Amino acid sequence: MTAAIPMETADHKENDMQALDKKTTIDILNRILEAELAGVVRYTHYSFLVFGFGRIPIVSWLQAQADESLLHARQAGEWITTLGAYPSLGIGPLLDSHQHDVGTMLRESLQTERETLALYRELLAAVEGRSVALEEYARQMIQAEELHQAEVDKMLRKPGDVSAFAPSA
Repeated sequence: MTAAIPMETADHKENDMQALDKKTTIDILNRILEAELAGVVRYTHYSFLVFGFGRIPIVSWLQAQADESLLHARQAGEWITTLGAYPSLGIGPLLDSHQHDVGTMLRESLQTERETLALYRELLAAVEGRSVALEEYARQMIQAEELHQAEVDKMLRKPGDVSAFAPSA
């Protein structure tokens, strides 16, 4: 004879969702969505402004960053609708110093990537211990953003310089 396995009740699921502050979580996710959409525009715009012998690999890299930002925006939007809310139609701030050398573009990118990373950390703090799925999503995005920042930091270094371009934030 096998023991009956208790079924999860609707009340239990409701209690789990009450632990998650949906309003705060959705607000953070909408700010992430807007920041990632700004990344799509920014990286695409930057890709138009690269000239010189190194244009092709740099443009390819910038276009790949735009594609990645779009993927991240889609993921945030899916979470927003999963939580029963309407995704923002806004777009985050677009930093543009109108200096079009690759170094300036990368420094601007590093700055905005730090701001986006802070949003993912804010999301993690809001959902930690409340939603395993959202917690894992936030952790994966933090990892991706930290690796991306490290790559940009390396690109900003002078050849042979192993010291970090900018201290970690």
